[in-house]
Amino acid sequence: MRKLLLAVLAAVSLSTSTGCLTPIYSGDPGRRTQQLIYTSENLRMFLEDWERAWLLDQPSHMSPHRTHGGIM
Repeated sequence: MRKLLLAVLAAVSLSTSTGCLTPIYSGDPGRRTQQLIYTSENLRMFLEDWERAWLLDQPSHMSPHRTHGGIM
């Protein structure tokens, strides 16, 4: 009975806490800022990588501006 009660108390205490048990970023403000900058840069570049992978960054043939298709 005691083990069951301890297990229930542990589950309740874990479920009421906010965030992860282990922090994803450093506690040092300077290091944490650097980690957040790297994370945001990676997420910002994701859209460009996605467009390049699916060849969406090519010029559109439906554009009103003429584009030269040859090598200049």
